[in-house]
Amino acid sequence: MSDREPRTLTEEITVQGAELVDKVKALIQEGNVRRLVVRRRSGEALLEIPLTAGVGIAGVLTLMAPVLAALGAMAALIADFRVQIERDGDASPKLPRPGDDD
Repeated sequence: MSDREPRTLTEEITVQGAELVDKVKALIQEGNVRRLVVRRRSGEALLEIPLTAGVGIAGVLTLMAPVLAALGAMAALIADFRVQIERDGDASPKLPRPGDDD
């Protein structure tokens, strides 16, 4: 058994205002996202959404309804957003490497 800490992978994407709510919903449904930070193009954080692993997707989307409504309102006012995505690195599928005989 290993005592190593779980890895966290971080990526950042740019999203047009009209696509923001749909993109956030899609990221939540992926299931391996631990935290989302929605930022203005300038880098100012507008909203930080921590997500708990193991909570049902339907429950998360239901609980997030007011947040998603607020995102929709912000999207109407701001053209571009940067979304920082933190993923659980250990949850991503491990692809076989050439030469592995498993």
